[in-house]
Amino acid sequence: MTSDDRTTDFGFREVPAGEKAGLVRRVFDSVAPRYDLMNDAMSLGIHRVWKRILINAVAPRPNETLLDLAGGTGDISFLALQRGAGRVLCSDINDEMLRVGRDRAAERGLVAGLDFVCADAERLPLPDSSVHKITMAFGLRNCTNKGAVLREMRRVLKPGGRAHVLEFSRLEVSALEPLYDAWSFKVLPRMGQRLAGDAESYRYLAESIRTFPDQETLAAMMREAGLERVAYRNLSGGIVALHTGWKL
Repeated sequence: MTSDDRTTDFGFREVPAGEKAGLVRRVFDSVAPRYDLMNDAMSLGIHRVWKRILINAVAPRPNETLLDLAGGTGDISFLALQRGAGRVLCSDINDEMLRVGRDRAAERGLVAGLDFVCADAERLPLPDSSVHKITMAFGLRNCTNKGAVLREMRRVLKPGGRAHVLEFSRLEVSALEPLYDAWSFKVLPRMGQRLAGDAESYRYLAESIRTFPDQETLAAMMREAGLERVAYRNLSGGIVALHTGWKL
């Protein structure tokens, strides 16, 4: 099979691999203005707790550079700066999301030590061994070649650096799955239509969670990419998992 013949998931659909990035970009162009409002609605506000747990695990330091992949509108980057990070690179493939992030940073006076970079996580415009830590929150599942993203993480990390991936995963209690499915596939699209005028984008977001690798599969992918001491922690019963891996 040639690269032109490859397909990949876009929610529950199979699409040509070369088309996924554009489809995802259109989704986030659509939701960017109300992305934070919808995150609150979708998770009942719990995404803020998950992100604080992520930043606690990162433990930002003044002498370190943090790369925030799929940084979007800046939540993780802002938290890192507030917790003492010396320099943060907020990177995202979607310039509309970054535009919202830039505006929010200016409103909050979070300019010093923060740079925005519009870049594809599969091909980062950064030198080898150039950052101390990496975060990627709820972005890996939207990437076409997840293995390439994980390899790029390892490449740009300094020796002794650590990558943190916060992403939706698999429930630990299977009895809760019918309720979770009803929330994801019935409530969320309606909520998206009401709050953002866009049911289809939120239907895709729910579907993309179901097609993302489970906890053990993602851990194996991180090891295959060359990261070591890979571990994960389930949050909220496995709705979300926080994976970590080191470059040693």
